Amino acid sequence: MEGAHGGSLQLGLASVYSGSHGGKQELMEEDRRREEGKNLTIQLSEWLEAKKQLDFVERDYASRLDLISKVRGLQRAESYIEKIPKSFRGEVIYRTLLANCVADNNVKKAEVVFNKMKDLEFPMTSFSCNQLLLLYKRLDKKKIADVLLLMEKESVKPTLFTYKILIDTKGQSNDIAGMDQIVETMKAEGIEPDINTLAVLARHYASGGLTEKAEAILKEMEGDNLKDRFTCRLLLPLYAQLGKADDVRRVWKICESNPWLEDCMAAIEAWGKLKKIEEAEAVFDTMSKMGKKLSSRHYSVLLNVYASQKMLTKGKDLIKRMGESGCRIGPMTWDALVKLYVEAGEVEKADSILHKATQQNQMRPMFNSFMAIMEQYAKRGDIHNSEKMFHRMRQSGYVARLRQFQTLTQAYINAKAPAYGIRERMKADNIFPNKTLASQLAQVDAFRRTAMSDLLD
Repeated sequence: MEGAHGGSLQLGLASVYSGSHGGKQELMEEDRRREEGKNLTIQLSEWLEAKKQLDFVERDYASRLDLISKVRGLQRAESYIEKIPKSFRGEVIYRTLLANCVADNNVKKAEVVFNKMKDLEFPMTSFSCNQLLLLYKRLDKKKIADVLLLMEKESVKPTLFTYKILIDTKGQSNDIAGMDQIVETMKAEGIEPDINTLAVLARHYASGGLTEKAEAILKEMEGDNLKDRFTCRLLLPLYAQLGKADDVRRVWKICESNPWLEDCMAAIEAWGKLKKIEEAEAVFDTMSKMGKKLSSRHYSVLLNVYASQKMLTKGKDLIKRMGESGCRIGPMTWDALVKLYVEAGEVEKADSILHKATQQNQMRPMFNSFMAIMEQYAKRGDIHNSEKMFHRMRQSGYVARLRQFQTLTQAYINAKAPAYGIRERMKADNIFPNKTLASQLAQVDAFRRTAMSDLLD
């Protein structure tokens, strides 16, 4: 259950690109108004509760808890729970907090909340277990087996969503045999994959080079479903992943006469994967003429296409166009901008843009935005800037992950320098090395290097 963090940004992209600050006061004023709107929503709910204008039940308290968590953060949400009457502090309240911990990728808090639910002897539910599985899929796949064992012990039946998480996890690890086995188990339990699950399977088959299997899944997805726009949106990028331009064109024609914004975004992504830039631009123009104001999310799709093809000039032009339209931007746009400059080899510019985004708005940039820059610094053996990005991620509220330490260690390897204290840092963050990181750590072990030097002398 992934959610956006509270806060907003309206910042002319043209001013970011040029370094000017024209119109900044108006943009900051818009930010202030949006924040006031969110706070007023919370204040209204507080007033309703205090004045007893509504008879609050557990789900009303849960809704308010969810709002507080998204706007004011997990700590304030935890404090609010203490104010809820004990008779209404049931499983729904705690699973709402758990879902927000997962959305925030906060492993420690999620585990504390989950264990608290066990201590309170709430019935174990598939929802809560699925939340942990979702979190561990992202951050700590080794713990997935523990959750499955717990579900078996507590007689919690896996749901379709459980199987979808497990299928995606196996696919990400390129374990196609394991993925197929999960599908067989799911069907044996009488659960058939829905169209989303089929799309996940097709994507991983395509990534694994199993073209025939991927095509069979796509045919199953199509069936008589092409009148359904949601199916078309799933099919477009999948056909593109297989390099099937004719099928992309065929599916797009079904939507083209009366496209929705989401249809256009899927088509732009698909044409971008096929490196057919003119087609992607034509769809974007269609989207621009639909009479609806485009958001940063719509611009970001084409910006990502330009970034993947290292088309810096076109990307800059699109950035200016966004700025001129007064488009409010957020983490997805910052991520596309970072990729644009990283792919063009302008890492320092990408770093500068991300720094401005962090300083000037209340929405934190995406984790991958930081990593895209950090990985480039690591390739150069630039320890100072790699450590700086590591620190900035922590400042932005991201807990340390294995991938960060792998990248940081690689910076030390490429710089041919020992990484003093890095094992202790990992231990403090409760990070345990896998085989790859263990091998990296051996190369930057300061004591090992000293011993080798003594022998050589």
